Amino acid sequence: MPRPNLRSDVRRIGREPLSGPTLSEISAFMSVLDRSSFAAAAKQLGLSAPRVSELVRNLEERLGVRLVERTTRSVAATEAGERLLARLKPVIDDYQSALESISDFRHKPAGTLRLTVAPPAAELVLAPVVGDFLSQYPEITLEISVSSALTDIVAGHFDAGIRVDERLEKDMIAVRISEPLRFVVVGSPSYFARHGVPKTPQDLLKHNCIRVRFPSGMMLPWLFQAKQQTFEVNVGGTLIVTESARLAVAAAISGVGLMQMEPKYVTAELASGALVTVLDEWTPPPRHAFYLYYPSRYQTRPALKALIDFLRDRYRGASTENSGARDRPLVATGAPRSSSGP
Repeated sequence: MPRPNLRSDVRRIGREPLSGPTLSEISAFMSVLDRSSFAAAAKQLGLSAPRVSELVRNLEERLGVRLVERTTRSVAATEAGERLLARLKPVIDDYQSALESISDFRHKPAGTLRLTVAPPAAELVLAPVVGDFLSQYPEITLEISVSSALTDIVAGHFDAGIRVDERLEKDMIAVRISEPLRFVVVGSPSYFARHGVPKTPQDLLKHNCIRVRFPSGMMLPWLFQAKQQTFEVNVGGTLIVTESARLAVAAAISGVGLMQMEPKYVTAELASGALVTVLDEWTPPPRHAFYLYYPSRYQTRPALKALIDFLRDRYRGASTENSGARDRPLVATGAPRSSSGP
C-alpha cells in the first residue's frame, strides 16, 4: 500500500476545520502502536478488537490522515502516525502524571485544610493541639479563619467549621470534639477587697461586670442555676468586649470587674491566685459543646478525616459520652444564620 503524502495531508488538515479527537480515540491509537497489535491493545484497554479498530479509524477520519498501516501480519505507524505519536506521548505522560499527583489526596492525609472557627473554639480547642497535629501530619497545611460570623462553609470554600452545637449551619455532619462548656464567675482579689464578694447572683446587679457582645449585637447571657432551674441575670458594667477573651481576662485581673467565662480560659490565673471564683454553688451545669462540622460524608478527604480522628482522640471522653451527638446531620436550633456567636 503506498504511503500517503504527508505534506498534502497536512495542507488538507489546515484547510478543513476539525472536530476534536476524543481521549478514547487517542488512547486506542497510542496503545495499538505501543503494542503493534489491535488485539493486544484491546486487551489492555478492556475493549473488543473491532471497537479499538473503530476508534483508530474514527481518529484518522477526524484528522483526514492515515495514521496506522494494517496488514494481516503487522501493524505500524505511518509517517504522520509516528509524528503524532511522538508529540502526543509527552502530553499523555503529563496528563497521567497530573492524575497520579492527586492520588495523595485519596490515600494519605495531605494538602490544605481550610477551617472557619469561632474564637472560643480557636483558643480552647485548636490552640492547645494544633502543634501536635501538624507534627503528626507534616504534609497537611491548616488555614484557619477565626470569626464569630456564621460562615457558609460551602460558599466560602471551607472544608469544615468548628462552633458550638446551637450555632451550627443546617444539614451538616457534626462531630463532637470537646467536653461540655462550663461557665464560672471570676474576679481579682483586689476587686473583692474594694467591692466585696457577691453572695447570690442577684448581688451582681450591684457589681461592675465585664460583658461580651457578639458581632450580631447579642450579649453573652450570664446564666445560673438554683433548685435545678436555670435563670439569667441581666448584669451591667463599664466594659463590653467583642471577640477578645484575652482583653476581658486582663481587665478582670486588673480589677476592672467580674467576668463569667469558661475556666479553661483562666487556668493559669486561677492556679496562681490572680483570679478566684465566686458563686460556685450557683454555677449552671455544663451545657453545649464544640463540634466540627462539614457538608457531607461522601468522599471525605483523608486530611479532614485525620483532623476529625485526631480531635476525637484528644477529646475521647467528650465525643463518646453521647453517641447520639456523633457523626449526624444536625439542624441548627439556635440563632438564625444571620446572627453571630461562638
